[in-house]
This record gives sequence, structure tokens and C-alpha cells, in this order.
Amino acid sequence: MDLTLKFFATFREAVGSKIVDREFADAATVGDVLAALEAEYDGLAGNLLVDGDLKPQINVLLNGREVLHMEGVETTVDDGDTLAVFPPVAGGAGDASRGPRS
Repeated sequence: MDLTLKFFATFREAVGSKIVDREFADAATVGDVLAALEAEYDGLAGNLLVDGDLKPQINVLLNGREVLHMEGVETTVDDGDTLAVFPPVAGGAGDASRGPRS
């Protein structure tokens, strides 16, 4: 089955592209896809999964829906699906001396 994979921020840098089309075995899960990506891209190794589950603070969306609200890494993917992978995002404090925006 064919999947479209989208990567953002540092994950895009690690993969070298924002969008990658890849083929996976039928009945693959989100966890299978992420494990394959960690094995293929050095910059992703250890950054997607920990002990077989999603690493804290990353977001993975399947067709625009957060997989944590589905079956997590056990969520199955289907032909033509899009999987988007976002790294942890830290907020910036900005210039605290300026106070809140008006």
C-alpha cells in the first residue's frame, strides 16, 4: 500500500524532504511505519518511538486526526493515507519586558 508521509521542522531536516511517498505492507500500523522510518533515517532514530510507543511530545496525525485519539501506534493505515509527523515544539518567551500583546 502507498502512504504519503509529511515531516515538519527538525524531522523534515532529518529526512531531507517535507513529503515522501512510500510503500508499506498491507495491514501496517502507525508503529510499523514509524519503526521503519527510524531504521531508515539516522536523524529520526530514537526520536519517534520509545519502548514501542510514541515518544512523548511528538504529534502524529493520520489523515489529519491525532493517532493518540485513535488506537495510538496500533492504528492501522490504509492505502492512500497521509501520515504527518511533528517534532516536539517549545514555546518562546519572547521579550518579557514588553508585557502581553494588546
